[in-house]
Amino acid sequence: MATKDAPPRWDRKMQQRLARGEAAALGELYDRFASLVHGLAHRVLGDEKAADTLTREVFTHLWEHPETYDPKKGPLRTWVAGVTHRLAVQRLRDSEAAALPRGGGSVAELERRVRRASVAARADYIVHSMPAPLRAALDLAYFQRRDYRQTATDLGVTEDEARRRLRLGLQLLSTAHDAGTPPGRGGAV
Repeated sequence: MATKDAPPRWDRKMQQRLARGEAAALGELYDRFASLVHGLAHRVLGDEKAADTLTREVFTHLWEHPETYDPKKGPLRTWVAGVTHRLAVQRLRDSEAAALPRGGGSVAELERRVRRASVAARADYIVHSMPAPLRAALDLAYFQRRDYRQTATDLGVTEDEARRRLRLGLQLLSTAHDAGTPPGRGGAV
């Protein structure tokens, strides 16, 4: 049995393959994480074309810098999300800062917009990364306006279990405001 701190075997092998320059590894990485990268990029940038462009840039960065992944700091998925987040926020800052001289607002307003986009992207990442039972409970409570009793009935679990899932899901989601980067990266990419 692997220790809790050891990254999954696939993550380590993928990093090694990327470091050796295996084009097939990049294809596998893209197949596995393209929707995550594009979704985070779109959430931060709010533009489909910009998200497409950033997705290509992220995978180019991953291909050119596989050594920046440190398996001791977390799974490959978290590293990919962290790189995406960092590049998307930088792109947003650059594009918004370019608009400032043309009357686009103040630097403080720019930082507020970047912060909102960052928190939204982090929340999106958290929701898509949480276990399916927690996500299903939150979906019923938020989108379908179910209380915990109705959620329990719909999910076929006890009321206590429904409350536990909702509470844990909301606790995870509340961490979106705690930092501006996806979980486990602490800003270093």
